[in-house]
Amino acid sequence: MMGRVVHFEVHVDDMERAKSFYSEVFDWQFEDWSEYAGMPYFGVVTGGEDEPGINGALMQRKSAPPELNQALNGYACTMGVEDYDTVEGKILEHGGKVALPKYTLPGMAWQGYYLDTEGNIFGVHQPDENAK
Repeated sequence: MMGRVVHFEVHVDDMERAKSFYSEVFDWQFEDWSEYAGMPYFGVVTGGEDEPGINGALMQRKSAPPELNQALNGYACTMGVEDYDTVEGKILEHGGKVALPKYTLPGMAWQGYYLDTEGNIFGVHQPDENAK
């Protein structure tokens, strides 16, 4: 068995704010697993079982949040989207910020990185073979 990624965790300061951000921007659904985890912990369903991708969780941050312009300490998750510009508008409308503006992966996709309401970096990726 290879070491395939099967679950992710996003560390958050304000659980309700983070849940609101991710549900409004990416339509994620949440399940309260706090009783099992012994802390505020919400399972994330990111899409249907018939789609590629993984599910994860939002968990209560146990330390200081990351500082701006610090090297990334962890893994950045990238969300696949159908309409990059619409999703970017939702990110900004709901309190996210641009970390690395939209750029092209020629002949493949549009890509960019953002900060969520909790200071975490994530990517946005729209496949587009005509990107240049």
